[in-house]
Amino acid sequence: MTKKIEAILRDEKLTPVKQALTDIGIVGITVSQVRGRGRGSGIQMQWRTGSYTVDLLPRIMITIVLSDENVEATVEAIKSAAYTGEKGDGVIFISPVDNVIRISSGEEGRDAITYQGDIDTRKQ
Repeated sequence: MTKKIEAILRDEKLTPVKQALTDIGIVGITVSQVRGRGRGSGIQMQWRTGSYTVDLLPRIMITIVLSDENVEATVEAIKSAAYTGEKGDGVIFISPVDNVIRISSGEEGRDAITYQGDIDTRKQ
């Protein structure tokens, strides 16, 4: 039915990823500023009083709920737009969603995640 994609990215990759998603027809996204660390242990900083480690780095998290058949194209768009080839490019999580309910209209399921001009309506 539906999936949720959560992509954690470098801050500077937000604009190219949003554009890549728009290009394929992804309309509804949520963007959050987050801090975290992955496989790396952070970065070493030097200051007048000495050095210290910053181990929770600022990142952007994009959340998208979409139809199963759009997951592959969406993941490819995110991967290609967020890629730098360096450590810390980010990570993508894909989870099942049991149901979606639009509060304003009461729509549920696929109807609740369909927007005019989005990837699903382009296919019709």
